[in-house]
Amino acid sequence: MTDKKAILVIGAGDATGGAIAQRFAREGYIACMTRRNVEKLQPLVEQIQSAGGEAHAFGSDARKEEEMVALVNKIETEIAPIEVAVFNIGANVRFGIAETTARVYYKVWEMACFAGFLMGRETAKAMLPRGRGTIIFTGATASLRGREGFAAFAGAKHGLRALAQSMARELWPKGIHVAHPVIDGAIDTEFIRTNFPERYALKDREGIVDPAHIADLYWHLHNQPRDAWTHETEVRPWLESW
Repeated sequence: MTDKKAILVIGAGDATGGAIAQRFAREGYIACMTRRNVEKLQPLVEQIQSAGGEAHAFGSDARKEEEMVALVNKIETEIAPIEVAVFNIGANVRFGIAETTARVYYKVWEMACFAGFLMGRETAKAMLPRGRGTIIFTGATASLRGREGFAAFAGAKHGLRALAQSMARELWPKGIHVAHPVIDGAIDTEFIRTNFPERYALKDREGIVDPAHIADLYWHLHNQPRDAWTHETEVRPWLESW
């Protein structure tokens, strides 16, 4: 039997998803990362490999059932058992309700909710025979409350939260830890730096979330003892208003 273990990160970018993949790779996990444009993952793969870890990049559309089924099967049969699966796709768009087209609403739901269902279902099917594993869905402020201009995003994130709750109640008794950490605050990303410079300026005061610290939380969630599992936790900078 192999003692190799893989982590699958759906939506591995240059911030949170990448930091999670790097954190687990440092602990000996094989980092399997996916996004629609596989070329954008190459710098992350090289960073992990240069640090002595093993990483694989896949180009796939998490909204497509056949692609998610094939991805999980490929990792399970050719690389290593998936011990940890993280759903980290972002679909944060802002439109007034009158300007929110059906296409926008549906696409955001596909990306931020339906794709999470596909990942959760397929990785659970792989983990159930082993009776162990961790599935983490990244939540956001919109998971808890809908703000003006974010009807599509809030609807999708509320749906993802409900999915995580249902899966936790079903899978915890079968040895699979399902968690939904809510990141309620701006994260140190290029998106925040470019679009919200006044918020990004708080970085020097530890006023925005460091992706590496989110990754530490995910590592902790995966290693919690079974008698003290966490399902939902909220993370926000000390300057963030509730």
